[in-house]
Amino acid sequence: MSEKTVSEAVNYRRSVRVYDPEKPIDTTIVRKCLEQASLAPTSSNMQLWEFYHITSKETIDKIAPLCFNQNAARTAQQLVVFVVRKDLWRKRAKANLAFMDRVFGKNNPKSEQRSREKVARNYYGKLIPFTYFDVFGIFGYLKYLMVLVVGIFRPIYREVRNSDMRVVAHKTCGLAAQTFMLSMAAEGYDTCPMEGSDTWRLKRLLGLPRSAEINMVISCGIRKPEGVYGERFRIPFEEVYREV
Repeated sequence: MSEKTVSEAVNYRRSVRVYDPEKPIDTTIVRKCLEQASLAPTSSNMQLWEFYHITSKETIDKIAPLCFNQNAARTAQQLVVFVVRKDLWRKRAKANLAFMDRVFGKNNPKSEQRSREKVARNYYGKLIPFTYFDVFGIFGYLKYLMVLVVGIFRPIYREVRNSDMRVVAHKTCGLAAQTFMLSMAAEGYDTCPMEGSDTWRLKRLLGLPRSAEINMVISCGIRKPEGVYGERFRIPFEEVYREV
């Protein structure tokens, strides 16, 4: 089976809700698609995500009821749970700084740092902690008030509350999920993104910390004809497209 082009994959991808039990999928290909998903755009390159690749039939049978026994979950050959880990921002910021050590060299005196290096180190060493740090939402509202004042005089980034950063983390995790589904489509594999799940029980089953959040569960397999529920419907493009 030859890989599809991007346009072919986009048009092939459908939310498939019934998979063929007689057609297993290759775990290594799904893993490859997840590796490609990790190349998706991510805010500030923070990569606040984790991908839980479920290949055990026993575990799938435990997860299906937590997805309210949707056909897409019950008949899935494999599942992938996309998890948001905003709580790992310190670890991810340090990883970016460590990467800069490898690129620019370690412990360079500030006077010898190139402008690009200075900006990057200040970004992950100062701006990221300022943006992500919060205590019960209190510091976030103080930052928000400060931004309101500064924003009177010049353009400024305004999404600084804890709830704002949560949205940012989920958006970038969603980009990884979409990249995964398109990569799967390019391989001729099918998927279905499911937001309907008991996220608390699912987190407990996967042994996730309380601070982790489920972004979505994606089922994987090979479609049966009845697995695609009718023709694709989209609002006319002219209603959603605006050239400015």
